[in-house]
Amino acid sequence: MQPIRTFNVSPALPPQLEPLRILAYNLYWDWNVEIKELFRRLDRDLWESSRHNPVSMLGMISQARLQEMAEDEGFLAHMERAVRQLDEYLKERTWYRKQRSALSNHQSTNGDTSTHPQKECFAYFCAEYGLVDCLPIYSGGLGVLAGDHLKSASDLGLPLVAVGLLYQEGYFAQYLNADGWQQERYPVNDFYNMPLHLERNSDGSELRIEVEYPGRTVYARVWRVQVGVVPLYLMDTNIEPNNPYDHDITDELYGGDLDMRIHQEMMLGIGGVRMLKALGYKPTMYHLNEGHSGFLILERIRILMQEQGLTFAQAKQVAQSTQAFTTHTPVSAGFDLFPPDKAMYYVGHYAHTYGLSREEFLGLGRENTGDLASPFSMAALALKTSSFVNGVAQLHGEVSRVMFHSLWKGLPIAEVPITAITNGVHARSCVAKATQELYDRYLGPSWSEKGAKDPLWERVLSIPDEELWRNHERSRSELVVFVRDRLVKHLRGRGASPVEISQAQEVLDPGVLTIGFARRFATYKRATLFLHNLERIKQILSSNKHKQVQFVIAGKAHPKDIPGKELIREIIRLTRENGISSSVVFIPDYDIHVARLMVAGCDVWLNTPRRPREASGTSGMKAAMNGLPNLSVLDGWWDEADYVRTGWPIGHGETYEDAEYQDEVEANALYELVEKEVVPLFYDRDAEGIPRRWIAKMKDAIRLNCPFFNTARMVREYATRAYFPASDRNFVMTGNNYAPAKELAAWKESMFQHWYNIKIVSVDVSATEQIQVNQKVSVKALINLAGLTPNDVQIELYQGAVNADGEITNGTSVVMQHQGKDQQVDSIYTADILYSASGLQGLSLRVLPKHENLSSPHELGLISWA
Repeated sequence: MQPIRTFNVSPALPPQLEPLRILAYNLYWDWNVEIKELFRRLDRDLWESSRHNPVSMLGMISQARLQEMAEDEGFLAHMERAVRQLDEYLKERTWYRKQRSALSNHQSTNGDTSTHPQKECFAYFCAEYGLVDCLPIYSGGLGVLAGDHLKSASDLGLPLVAVGLLYQEGYFAQYLNADGWQQERYPVNDFYNMPLHLERNSDGSELRIEVEYPGRTVYARVWRVQVGVVPLYLMDTNIEPNNPYDHDITDELYGGDLDMRIHQEMMLGIGGVRMLKALGYKPTMYHLNEGHSGFLILERIRILMQEQGLTFAQAKQVAQSTQAFTTHTPVSAGFDLFPPDKAMYYVGHYAHTYGLSREEFLGLGRENTGDLASPFSMAALALKTSSFVNGVAQLHGEVSRVMFHSLWKGLPIAEVPITAITNGVHARSCVAKATQELYDRYLGPSWSEKGAKDPLWERVLSIPDEELWRNHERSRSELVVFVRDRLVKHLRGRGASPVEISQAQEVLDPGVLTIGFARRFATYKRATLFLHNLERIKQILSSNKHKQVQFVIAGKAHPKDIPGKELIREIIRLTRENGISSSVVFIPDYDIHVARLMVAGCDVWLNTPRRPREASGTSGMKAAMNGLPNLSVLDGWWDEADYVRTGWPIGHGETYEDAEYQDEVEANALYELVEKEVVPLFYDRDAEGIPRRWIAKMKDAIRLNCPFFNTARMVREYATRAYFPASDRNFVMTGNNYAPAKELAAWKESMFQHWYNIKIVSVDVSATEQIQVNQKVSVKALINLAGLTPNDVQIELYQGAVNADGEITNGTSVVMQHQGKDQQVDSIYTADILYSASGLQGLSLRVLPKHENLSSPHELGLISWA
């Protein structure tokens, strides 16, 4: 029966408790212990059963209980403190204002951005956001990273606005059948009982945006999630007058086939740009977190052409100068690729708007524009239209420079303009409540924002061993209780026998060394590596009843990833058949809540990817923040950490051609470390039962990892290295009716016309083949600039050691000085260089474009070598 009218029914709160509504709708409660405890105090059982959803909880709690708390002076005082903390938080975000004093006082406390032309606004696009347990619109690390990015952007007071999709079913809930095979459920999200605001027009109607798809228009309404001072806007297509297929565009995260994927990415990118415009935002830069939102560049160019009267080249220049792209994928297969015909069918109308041919348009999304059969790559589109590109760990940056080297032919791999900003985690979101309170007492309340150079971190050493250890033991006990309860609930849900349920109530031991492994179940992460030699692992688990070991495992495989699902089933099968299921436990339905319990309650964090397939990884950072040493292959972030003092490296960063041999070697290395280092250190207790040397390693994990591997540092890096420069370029490019952008676009066209006629006529070197260290070498070059001026180019000497292949490696450049012309034809350039190391050294000369408004000399992809 369809209703003739609908009503959005909100909780009826006593007047004294109205502040609870304000607190519930700002996700600041997720990283504020005082506010979270307030809701837990209201009704502990309801808090847990609602998946820690204060909005839903307020709608379900009895009016009698609400009235009781309205008369509870202690509760009211607690609420007043919480409200005061939120008010102070919204007003005191000062880092951004200190950094950008010339543009201060631009942002209001509710996260809105003025439309004044000199006000900054950073637009952040991502396909998923992992913010809180009760908002399941994320699948894993990318989403949680994006959620933490928003939280730290709020902490720092950045004028950032985020864009995403609101999924009706979100990602799946996981359960295992009796055989251990992953099954998926898709609970329907009730948006009206979640911390979401439906955006409306001034007349009270729903704010809606439109996106053109082949043969029809698709509409989306807009919901807002308030993340401290940062607004996150999410689009929802499950509305009339959309047809049933279009309802499903925002149905499942990463669901459906290739056509559904392109539908989602059009809504995210194109719809996201239109949504921000409808909301009154005027972003001064755009940040694409992964390539899913890459179509936004097409819409940005269209708007600039049609509304500002720019040519395609001019509009592309403005967009490129003000855009940043972060890649999270270390393998080419991980990027979205669309067949050329499909790309043209869905977004080819932009080619007509731009005045481009089919192949010119498709070339925007191809690494090799001459390969007319190659697919349209969202990564290539983002790379070609961004002035700042980064990987998410230093090693990942190296891998990405090799992957995308073809876009900058002729440039040494080390100079490919893809940098790295190592990921981090939001400290106040991942550190256990009791541990936060411990840090607050001994380090001070600002510990979560302090950098690596702050002397505050040395105070970690002053935390009493006994207090840190007892705190951790409580976290381990809480994890064991949770695991037992989760397993019992899971088993009852699938009708398991009383014997199975009874056994589940006794799994794990709260006093035993607990090794945790939790992440997405992709084959390269090798979740079963620790079970490679079953006899060896059985011996480790139970050879000494006083020095036992147990494993807690969690994670989901993508619904279509059959090999990933096989890994989960293999763990269940092997543990059952070998009688170790009480010591090796898989927790079903991994989510943010499970992750937080695990990184606090385990003793060691295990990670076993195939190097260099792990772009970054963040779960190990969360573990370290709670005092857990890591036991990991040197990949992602761990390759940058102090892996000797804060954990144990598996191997020494080797790469292997033979995967089976690699598994054998690294599994044996893992067993050796557990048997000979981890177990003895953990069980080495003094007369008081305290493992002093283990605690010293815990303290090193905290003080050496927390200050760097956090999103406060990470977002500051994004701000100073990407956001501020791109925003500054926006003000330059758009000034004086876009005159600088027009001039730069014309200059680029001239460069492409003349570049390949440049000739390096001669290079004269003053020295012979035999020189000494630090001996001055003078170089004179004659360059025919083919109609370009010395202001258009930069001439550099490129020097460095020569490897066995005869190539200069890790070279450095020296800019040559223009000295006039030779007979008014060729330009003369000179420079002096030194070699600070002996051995076979090399020298070359190169020509690069130069313009004051270029983001880098490599923006055009032009380079000429002698």
